[in-house]
Amino acid sequence: MGTIYAIANQKGGVGKTTTAVNVAACIAEAGYETLLVDVDPQANATVGIGLPKDGEPSIYDVLLGDATVEEALKRTTIERLSVLPAHPDLAGASVELPRLPGSENRLRDALASVRDRFAFTLLDCPPSLGPLTVNALVAADRVIVPVQTEYFALEGLAGLLDTLALVQRELNPRLTVAGMLLTMHDARTNLARDVEREVREHFPALVFDTVIPRNVRISEAPSFGVPVIHHDPHSTGADAYFELAKEVAARG
Repeated sequence: MGTIYAIANQKGGVGKTTTAVNVAACIAEAGYETLLVDVDPQANATVGIGLPKDGEPSIYDVLLGDATVEEALKRTTIERLSVLPAHPDLAGASVELPRLPGSENRLRDALASVRDRFAFTLLDCPPSLGPLTVNALVAADRVIVPVQTEYFALEGLAGLLDTLALVQRELNPRLTVAGMLLTMHDARTNLARDVEREVREHFPALVFDTVIPRNVRISEAPSFGVPVIHHDPHSTGADAYFELAKEVAARG
C-alpha cells in the first residue's frame, strides 16, 4: 500500500506547491510510481507540471462524485508521474463540500481505488484550513509542513499543529507529521539562520535535515511547466529537492 503525504500550511507563499511538484518529480525519477494531487483552486501545481488548469474532469468532479480518480488522472511528460489536476471551479467546493454526506472523507474514499497503484501520493493543499485542506488531512498518512525562514515563520505553526491534532483525534488517527521543511533559506542572512535555529530548537525531532535555499531556478521552473530538476538539474535548488526526496522516501 502506498503512502499519502499532505503538503500543508495555512500560511501562503511558503513553498507548498513548489515542494509538492518537485518532491513528486524526484520520487518518480527515482523509480517509484507517484501521484501528485492538486487540491488548491489556484491550480498552480497543475500548471507547474505542464498541464492546463481548465482541463476536465478534475479533482473538483471527483470530490463531487461526478468522475472517478481513474477518469480524472493525467499522465505527465515525467515517467511514472501522474497528476490529479485542479480546476478554478474547485473554489466552489469549499461551499459545496460541507453540504455533502461524509464531506470530510470524499478525497480519502476517492483515492482508495488507486492507492495500491502509487508508492507515493502527494497532496498540494491550499493556504487555508478549510474543507479542502481537511479532506487532504483525512486522506493523508503523513504531513509535510513547509516553513519559510523569515520573521513570521513560527506564526500560526502552533495553530496548525493544533488542527493536525484535532484531525488526528476526530477523523484520522493514523495521521502523523513527517517533518517540517525549511524553505526559501538565504544562508547569507542572520535572520534565516536565526529562524532555522529557533525552529530546530522548538521542534528538534520534526525538522528535515534538508533545507531548501532561495534559488532563482526554483522560481523560474513553473513558468516553463517543469520541476526544477528538469529546468536546471545542476542547480542548488534541484540538489536540495533530490536530497529531500531521499529523506521522504527513507521515512516511508
